[in-house]
Amino acid sequence: MKRIMMMVCALALCASTAFAGTPVKVAHATWVGYGPLYIAKELGYFEKEGLDVDLVIIEDEAQYAAALASGNIDGLGNVLDREVIHYAKGTPEVVIFGMDESTGGDGVVASGEIKTVADLKGKTVGLDKSSTSYFFFLSILAKNGVDEKDVNITEMGASDAGAAFVAGRIDAAVTWEPWLTNAGQREGGHVLVSSKEMPKTIVDVFVLNADYVKAHPEVPAKMTKCWNQAIAWYVQNPDKGNEIMAKAMGLETQEMADMASGVTFIGQADNKAFFDKSQPNSVYEVAERAISFWKSKGIITKDVSVDALISADYVNAE
Repeated sequence: MKRIMMMVCALALCASTAFAGTPVKVAHATWVGYGPLYIAKELGYFEKEGLDVDLVIIEDEAQYAAALASGNIDGLGNVLDREVIHYAKGTPEVVIFGMDESTGGDGVVASGEIKTVADLKGKTVGLDKSSTSYFFFLSILAKNGVDEKDVNITEMGASDAGAAFVAGRIDAAVTWEPWLTNAGQREGGHVLVSSKEMPKTIVDVFVLNADYVKAHPEVPAKMTKCWNQAIAWYVQNPDKGNEIMAKAMGLETQEMADMASGVTFIGQADNKAFFDKSQPNSVYEVAERAISFWKSKGIITKDVSVDALISADYVNAE
């Protein structure tokens, strides 16, 4: 009996001395761009840096925005133009590093008679005005000299828009995979413009609650280091990486691979360039573009300092 009690005590001691690093609760929606966080966790990069990272999936923007603002989560992976809105509305946050850029994973699908962006005039386009799809679409219109008022926008989610397009209920849709590939299921359906032709428009970034950063100033650089390691590993091991990311998000490996083919992950070297103000399409420039856009739509009603929102300290840390 005494020996059994000693074993029980020993097991309890082991449990009490299990890894207990600095807790970091991070949320994201189901999207390949956030997947390397799971690679970092699976390969032990977080633990090596003394971080106990809890990754949670929250699909609804209102929920994860509120969670970051309240401190119920510490970090978030999200599209930059939406984080500009959250910051402008009072969320204390700091952009730490870039995660990925959509380079073909998002786009506008259109019917056969629509050959150019100008041909969208008078046509019905399905898109979600409460998401980055709106920012993306109006950036396309601006680039091609088409006014928003000349297009009939029907509000619906990106997946619903893709399905409605294939079914022939609307002339065009702002959507993503698999609906870009599925556009051909409708006779004449095709991808009119993809994010590949719109560089640095849909960019995901990693943000931390600013109050959390004050309490744990060592975490941002460590998270950045782990992210860079995960991207470097993924570049060398894409098949295994897709498998890890798919399992974590409840997707099929091939589905994850297809999604990954439409994005460019932002690693160490690319992040340094992205956070360099002297470079074209820097993170600061993209944020300023988003601020101007959402101001014009009345979503942002006050001035926003990109220098207060974005910090280049961590991508440049060695």
